[in-house]
Amino acid sequence: MELLRPRLLLCVLAFLTQGAAEPPTSKPKKAANARKDLVSPKMIAELQGRLDSLAQEVAVLKEQQALQTVCLKGAKVHLKCFLVVAQALAFHAAGEDCIARGGTLAAPRSEAENEALREYAARSLGAAAELWLGLHDLGSEGAWVDASGAPAAFTHWESEITAQPDGGAAENCAAMAGAAHGRWFDRRCRDALPYACQFAIV
Repeated sequence: MELLRPRLLLCVLAFLTQGAAEPPTSKPKKAANARKDLVSPKMIAELQGRLDSLAQEVAVLKEQQALQTVCLKGAKVHLKCFLVVAQALAFHAAGEDCIARGGTLAAPRSEAENEALREYAARSLGAAAELWLGLHDLGSEGAWVDASGAPAAFTHWESEITAQPDGGAAENCAAMAGAAHGRWFDRRCRDALPYACQFAIV
């Protein structure tokens, strides 16, 4: 009985070592090929479409979150909000910065919007501050347009003392002057001024 145990143990060990020494069969390859056949180009295209859709949804959510943050800092008026930036830049650089933030240079479209922007700028920069607006007549002298190229829907030029715009071809960009109660002046586009960006609230 005592001799039977070692023999039995040797047999089990021999069996195990023989099984371990055998090369793997080709069954996994067949299984891999079967899996490969299950994933068709149509399925890959469908998954890619879903991933693209999810990426777009995430981008929209990020944009909405950023807009909410901007509007909390700025001033809301109707379906837009304004954000005043204290850093003084030339007109084109200011416009590029607004675009990078997801907006455009502010172009008030009514007396109410202009007054809301003037009050907000006074709180942010001081009552006498000047700031760039998103209006210019670079394309055609006297034809003032906004960032999209559309004709200005509203203007608020200072006309009682200096009959603005009065700079001719030398002054092609619009600025709001706090000291003139939010009236507009034409300025040289290369002048450095603070500016206001606007963002559409969806």
